[in-house]
Amino acid sequence: MPRVRFAPSPTGFLHIGSARTFIFNWLYARHHNGTLVLRIDDTDVDRNTDASRNSIFEGLKWLDLGWDELYHQSERLDLHRQVAWKIFEKGLAYRDFTPASADLDPKEHSGGPWLFHPAMRELSAQQSQRRADSGEPFVLRFRVPRESSQAVEFRDAVYGPQSKLPADIEDFALLRSNGIPTYHMASCADDIDLNISHIIRGQDHLTNTFKHVLIFEAAGAAPPQFAHLPLLIAPDGSKLSKRKHGPVVSVTTYRDAGFLPHAFINFLCLLGWSPKDNREQMSRQELMDAFSFDGINHSNAVVNFTEQDPFDPKAVWLNAELIRTMPVAELAQQLLPFVHADPAKMLKVAPLIQERIKLLKDVATIADFFFLDELPPYDSAELIPQKGDAAMALTVLARASEVLATIEFKHDPLDQALRSAAQELKIKPGQMFQPIRVAVCGRKNAPPLFETLEVLGRETTLKRINVAHALLRTAFTLV
Repeated sequence: MPRVRFAPSPTGFLHIGSARTFIFNWLYARHHNGTLVLRIDDTDVDRNTDASRNSIFEGLKWLDLGWDELYHQSERLDLHRQVAWKIFEKGLAYRDFTPASADLDPKEHSGGPWLFHPAMRELSAQQSQRRADSGEPFVLRFRVPRESSQAVEFRDAVYGPQSKLPADIEDFALLRSNGIPTYHMASCADDIDLNISHIIRGQDHLTNTFKHVLIFEAAGAAPPQFAHLPLLIAPDGSKLSKRKHGPVVSVTTYRDAGFLPHAFINFLCLLGWSPKDNREQMSRQELMDAFSFDGINHSNAVVNFTEQDPFDPKAVWLNAELIRTMPVAELAQQLLPFVHADPAKMLKVAPLIQERIKLLKDVATIADFFFLDELPPYDSAELIPQKGDAAMALTVLARASEVLATIEFKHDPLDQALRSAAQELKIKPGQMFQPIRVAVCGRKNAPPLFETLEVLGRETTLKRINVAHALLRTAFTLV
């Protein structure tokens, strides 16, 4: 059974691209009854932050998928160093004493990329040991077999066969001068020790894989199977990045806006992957059953957002569709964090707005009047019904106040009583209903009137109608 891993670095909030990588790892593991390892790659001490670490866990827990094993790389440094020095003992790595101010990373040198420092690579074992014993700092570098004509090769489950000549790979670092393992060393050592069988990660790691294959082979381990995922990009074609695009790429931004975890998961799955039957709305089980590397696209996936609207329309649509199909009790529970409300009352409100909201946070604007003691100011002209005037609105409100004072506050009695009142006043039902709706909701567009009145109750309804009557009388200087 496969063992996969998700290995985020706590150097920023959980990126939606990272969340998608986690989801694809989860789906692959669950599809094959395998194991998902969560490994926090926190060896970059200078950039790690507690806030970033918390963001990763908050985001992953919100997705509610779970993992099977948890590790922190910072607790495994001895293992990483042991593997690095075993590679050194085999003659496959060497000490590089080049001062830190010199060029240590691949850069342009004399028209070509930097690959290695010849003097360091050719240093004898005795000289190397003597300088190390004297306390001179050094970087431990992998000795790429650049004289070999045999290419470094692996087959990617998404992009197919990959090949690169050793002569084109720089002598990359395994240990920094302070003894801390590099990303390449720590990642591979952990993958070996944790028996990772499949590495599923972003396409931006594809070029790193040649170095990782060399490390696996030098450590005497068979490389895992690799599957690299297309990147997420912005509408302008740029890579979706935390630095450039800010909160729009954070998982917690979606959570705080009122996305449902599964709708978000469903959306991310459709970015760069599709089932063979091109379905869009899929349950968790359907995603698990359908997921395979065959469905992953080669091209990068665009997340459509604008400065005015940070969310992709498809994500919003999927969320709205899921909201519409949710059990009312579950929806009511999900809505509670977005407005201060009594759970029992929210249970009554939820079915009235279920078809009207796209994001959970919409409850705070669409249904706010249910939970307020007093309505915020509104235009008194809204109380005047179509093809009516202020006098008609005042008459409607006065009659409604009389009728609603005694009628049972249930849908059918309210419906019958107010329609009868409209007939008595010789006006259309709509002309009767609009002043009442605006009086109790503070707006024309609101959930169905009779259900709304039932939830608000007699006391609140009559109070708001009386306020509206006085407001209208004052605004039009009527008595």
